[in-house]
Amino acid sequence: MKESDGIDRRAFLKGAGGVLMATSMEARSYARILGANDRIRLAQLGCGDRSEGHVHMAQLAAKQTPVEVVAVCDLWSLAQERRAIQVKKAFNLEPQKYKYSEDMLARKDIDGVMIATGDFQHAKLCSAVVQAGKDCYVEKPFANVLAEAKEARDTVKASKQIVQMGTQHRSQAYPLAVRNIIRSGQIGSIVQIEQEWNVNEERWRFVPTDTGISSEMLKDEKLEWKSWLYGRKSKLREEDTDWKHWLLGKPERPFDPHVYLEFRLYKEFSSGIFDQWLSHGCDLVHLWSDESHPASVVANGGVFVWKDGRENADTCVAAITYPKGFLYTYKTTFGNSYRSFSRIQGRDGTIENYGGEGASLFVTTKEGGRKEFDPWESGPVYKQTPLHGPSTDGEDVVQVPGAMPPTSLGPDDDDVRHLVDWLEAMQTRKQPSATVDHGFSHSIVCIMAAESYWSGKRVYWDNAREEIVDQPVNTPATS
Repeated sequence: MKESDGIDRRAFLKGAGGVLMATSMEARSYARILGANDRIRLAQLGCGDRSEGHVHMAQLAAKQTPVEVVAVCDLWSLAQERRAIQVKKAFNLEPQKYKYSEDMLARKDIDGVMIATGDFQHAKLCSAVVQAGKDCYVEKPFANVLAEAKEARDTVKASKQIVQMGTQHRSQAYPLAVRNIIRSGQIGSIVQIEQEWNVNEERWRFVPTDTGISSEMLKDEKLEWKSWLYGRKSKLREEDTDWKHWLLGKPERPFDPHVYLEFRLYKEFSSGIFDQWLSHGCDLVHLWSDESHPASVVANGGVFVWKDGRENADTCVAAITYPKGFLYTYKTTFGNSYRSFSRIQGRDGTIENYGGEGASLFVTTKEGGRKEFDPWESGPVYKQTPLHGPSTDGEDVVQVPGAMPPTSLGPDDDDVRHLVDWLEAMQTRKQPSATVDHGFSHSIVCIMAAESYWSGKRVYWDNAREEIVDQPVNTPATS
């Protein structure tokens, strides 16, 4: 996905270090007290492709909850227009368009803001939204700089605002069912969790349509990426946005539409796979294991397939240990899409998930448990590709009454349940399913993975000081 981003640093930056300034505390008085039947008024901050999904979810939610989108904000005028057209079709109203977020946040009648900007902008903008007295739905990753993660978390927790992370699997039936199975003790204590989520595409680089190069010619991989590096005419022009504001405290550099639209490929703005997919993966691990932070992280990988000028890896692996004493491994390649899966191995059995991120097809089995200590001694032994294990292992597909049948695809990113969870929390003023603490937790893992990847070193988490360190912390799991 490509996201252009409506942001403004004037209200919350000071000095070259990009330190967040507090918005006037008088803004807290802006928040309305919502009743169960009051129409919730939302604004979109960042009007790229993920914002399209946000508006779509709000449209779906409007069928069961009184909600509408009344404002859109993006630095890029074309992105503003595109999202405003979608809002008008969805809600039959003309949303107000803003270039700078501080102008939109000054409106007293906006109840909640949905943030779909660049990875590096999420935490700072979430703080600004909360300080303006608005509730917030913020996409993952919550943050990719540790100091910003701490500051935004503390700002949220010091407020009365309801903040929902965009890690939607916390509101979905099947991941929650798996959490309950683990808590029941059915598979015993967790030994290892493994995830491998693959695709076979250049994500997040997109083939242009305005280069004069035919689709047949673009089948040549080398010509395809060269068309991006040398031949693309972007619709994004510097005069139609505010490049310095978009940088949001990052070091100044010449305007580059590729960086602006495809920030996920460049390490100064995103860690790529770690920010985008490991954030979901480790959040599921935290949900299933009731853990809140890692003990250590080591990562490796590289650009092996899509040599198109990107900086972030197209193939990577991270190995993470947790204080409870288990290993979590995450792996992705963009060069082969073979059988993505997740596997939770316990001392007494295994839970297998078929499919990539969000897949809802889970199977529980006793296979691998302590009664099968060695395939040579106790089996099972397979002579053909197994579709099902032996009946003695009690393999069973996880079913959730009232939910859609499980599949290897699962719900898409626009699953409305997570948004409705936030809207209901806005009305009741109770915490939603994906809190700022959950966002802080997944951010720690992603930040540590990126630091390990670029440094080539294993890194450790000191939870008492909330710092990344280069030596093991003396706890039973890491000593």
